[in-house]
Amino acid sequence: MDALQPVLDFFRQGFSTVNGVQGLIIALVAAFLLPAWSRLIVFVFGAALVHLVVDALLPVLANNAALRLPDVLSMPFWRYVAALLAGYLIVISLLALLKRLLLRR
Repeated sequence: MDALQPVLDFFRQGFSTVNGVQGLIIALVAAFLLPAWSRLIVFVFGAALVHLVVDALLPVLANNAALRLPDVLSMPFWRYVAALLAGYLIVISLLALLKRLLLRR
């Protein structure tokens, strides 16, 4: 079980990264639009991409700040992206499961 703990901690970090208003809205839209479970990975990558674009554009739109692109050559950025992917995988899966159970299409 000790070998599994880093993996669980990583998914926990990803869930807490997505568990904000911005992440939950993006995940809710993605889960609502998810047509089939086979498309889940595509929607997870799309949701993470939308999250990164909103992260870059929100200060520009809200505060008239200069556009600052993320440092894509740094390791912390890619850890953040991996945490987003793990978080969106969990949250979109849970919301899609709830949609399937409640709406019964």
